[in-house]
Amino acid sequence: MEHLLWWQYACIAAIFVWSGFVRSGLSFGGAVLALPFLLLVKNDPLLFLPIISIHLLVFSSWIAWQGSKATKQQAKLAAEQGEAPKEEEGNIAWGYLKKALGIMIVPKLIGVFGLLTLPGDIVTGVIFVIVAVFAVSYILNKPFYTNNKFLDTTFLMLGGYVSGTSLIGAPLIVSVFATKVPRHQLRDTLFVLWFILVMIKMVSFLIAGVDLQLIHQLWLLPCALLGHVFGQKLHSRVQKAETPVFFQFVGWALLTVCGFGLYSTFML
Repeated sequence: MEHLLWWQYACIAAIFVWSGFVRSGLSFGGAVLALPFLLLVKNDPLLFLPIISIHLLVFSSWIAWQGSKATKQQAKLAAEQGEAPKEEEGNIAWGYLKKALGIMIVPKLIGVFGLLTLPGDIVTGVIFVIVAVFAVSYILNKPFYTNNKFLDTTFLMLGGYVSGTSLIGAPLIVSVFATKVPRHQLRDTLFVLWFILVMIKMVSFLIAGVDLQLIHQLWLLPCALLGHVFGQKLHSRVQKAETPVFFQFVGWALLTVCGFGLYSTFML
């Protein structure tokens, strides 16, 4: 990145503000909605993926900590009012998170080490098409609920594999989690999951000797933080929305992510 022009640095800074806004506001999509624009500035995914990964580690841990702090404050207030605290009122659905990780971990590792022969573009395209179907069902206020464990497992395994080969497996994972995890736990649960998955990805970067662009974190982290602050306001509004409105918002967000993802996969 040391040899870029001034306007390229300006564009990159603006894109990372956008990435922080999307990540904080939607709980997913920061990489998918930023990468197409970043690749227009400099067509080198390995230049930007380590930066996005580090941002995700920083902000996912921060958001999960904030959620835990808020939950403790609510529990303390409930205790003062004589109400018994409930385990399910925590900010993270640990039970389902552990179950999902158990399903995703092997495909994730396979994706990281590139052991599958199926072309990555085909896998990515199939995933975005599947997620688009989920998104439309949410928009039409007819969320797709599946009681089929095989389908749930298949979607999580595909999401784990693609998150191993890149950082765009979130849409498929979210489409499953959105119907399995209570909405008040969804955001923080997803961020804990992203933290674990990205840590595995970071290990692969270190083993492969990929430049983590640590110097450029000094000015790109504040850019992402600016977007994060505005994204928090968006998330607060989404949380206060009625359930149908909440699912419609998730649906439009997923559909937008799919559009950008398909464009970046097959057009760039």
